[in-house]
Amino acid sequence: MTTLLRMLLGAGPLLSLLVLNLVHGSDNATLPLVMWHGMGDSCCNPLSMGSIKKMIEEAIPGIDVLSLMIGKTVIQDTENGFFMDVNEQVSMVCSQLAQGGQFLRAVAQRCPSPPMKTLISVGGQQQGVYGLPRCPGESSHICDWIRKKLNSGAYTDTVQKHLVQAQYWHDPLNDDLYKKHSLFLADVNQERVVNETYKKNLQLLDKFVIVKFLQDSVVDPVDTEWFGFLKTGRAKETETLQESVLYREDRLGLAAMEAAGKLDFLATEGDHLQFTDEWFNAKLVPYLR
Repeated sequence: MTTLLRMLLGAGPLLSLLVLNLVHGSDNATLPLVMWHGMGDSCCNPLSMGSIKKMIEEAIPGIDVLSLMIGKTVIQDTENGFFMDVNEQVSMVCSQLAQGGQFLRAVAQRCPSPPMKTLISVGGQQQGVYGLPRCPGESSHICDWIRKKLNSGAYTDTVQKHLVQAQYWHDPLNDDLYKKHSLFLADVNQERVVNETYKKNLQLLDKFVIVKFLQDSVVDPVDTEWFGFLKTGRAKETETLQESVLYREDRLGLAAMEAAGKLDFLATEGDHLQFTDEWFNAKLVPYLR
């Protein structure tokens, strides 16, 4: 059930926000909404997720909004964003939703029940990252430790299992190593084999919306927010989603979704997750109604 949101499916490794509409069992016009924060944040931070939850509730009266907590406390939720295996996080989210997203997108691909209507990834690193230009909490010892671990061996079993950032680390200069040892990203992006269930489940969405921040200084390369990435074997030259093997072979169903009008690309000026209330209400709230 791994992006709600690569359900809204997107998961985002650094500070991604993924929101998604779950199809409600009744005839109510307002669908419930699930949000999943990214690294360095928590479910209930009044300056981030709490503020967004309040904004949505004011814009859509009567909507039920769940901000996911990975753990039993806010502290655990924050720490798990750095150190808990993403596959385990996705399983936890699947269980929570069954009882009552890069990461949520994985949820959409792996856990189609309850069915999801709309997946919105805001600044999510769909193709992973190759660099940590501005880790949240720049002065934090956690960020320094993460950089050292990634530089010394992102694809070792120990680092992959215990460092979330390594699970969406995509090294274009070591493509075979990435495809063989990436526990999360290579799987959900169909890098090794095509899982037809993932592909079918993602296409069940009515809309998959991906948002790119044009002056993003956190996500490297920024093209990943629209499924673009560095070309294999190149450390600087990028390609768009439409130029990629993922799209040309339609390994995830994104080409079919775009042709059907289900895949929307939004862009906004500003740095990572820097947007105004006015932009949020004008561009994203309509997808939530």
